[in-house]
Amino acid sequence: MTESRYTIDDLLRVMERLRDPDTGCPWDQAQDFRSIVPSTLEECYELAEAIEHDDFPHVGEELGDVLFQVIFYSQLGKEQGFFSFAEVVHTLVDKLLRRHPHVFANGEIEGVVDAQTDVAAVKRSWEAIKESERAERAQHGALDDVPQALPALPRAQKLQKRASRVGFDWSGTAPVLDKLREEMAELEQAMASGDETHVAEEMGDILFTCVNLARHLHLDAEASLRHASQKFESRFRAVEAKARAQEQSLEAMDEAALDALWEAAKAELKTRSKVD
Repeated sequence: MTESRYTIDDLLRVMERLRDPDTGCPWDQAQDFRSIVPSTLEECYELAEAIEHDDFPHVGEELGDVLFQVIFYSQLGKEQGFFSFAEVVHTLVDKLLRRHPHVFANGEIEGVVDAQTDVAAVKRSWEAIKESERAERAQHGALDDVPQALPALPRAQKLQKRASRVGFDWSGTAPVLDKLREEMAELEQAMASGDETHVAEEMGDILFTCVNLARHLHLDAEASLRHASQKFESRFRAVEAKARAQEQSLEAMDEAALDALWEAAKAELKTRSKVD
């Protein structure tokens, strides 16, 4: 006997029930568009973490949590007469058909394009179509639709990519490295002056330049920093474990002792990585 499976219609009905003013969940009833944004961001980060750890059963679960956020917003939109889930789906499909003329002949789902294309051509077409869409929204500046709410690191990366498309960019990694050295010198001068506002500004310039360098190295700055943070976390946990094994407190150790534990942790993790 085939097991009965819930469908998207069931999920939509569950959301309606949760928001029912008489029989729904008090927490869900109290939410609005703004209040659930933090949950949406958290769910997206949890999905990204599951993918980074190749935890694919968990990826499936986290995708459900992200989908629930879409359903929640759609229910709020329906209640206030802004849009429905059906309209969200229609708008998305319409946009995908419009942005992939190399796949969907005549903008039809089953329309097949005979001519072959390559990734570079697809990217050029994609950007041209998006540029046309921005023009229709009266967004004529290269940076006009870069979301303010993006986290600082990916937003810096996106701003730089947009500027690069109109020719405003460094010629390669060498001038970016020169700029980084220049910004480092300016930070040192600001620190010497004791001007905290100037220090903060120069620190921001350094971070922005580092994002630029990552981009010219064809690296994703966000992914690189996440990897570095994970590496630090693994090493620090190993340091804590070694300190506990020696019945010592990190707070009570001097700099030399901490450095020794750190180097030992690095060596141990490197060896373990090679064995794995």
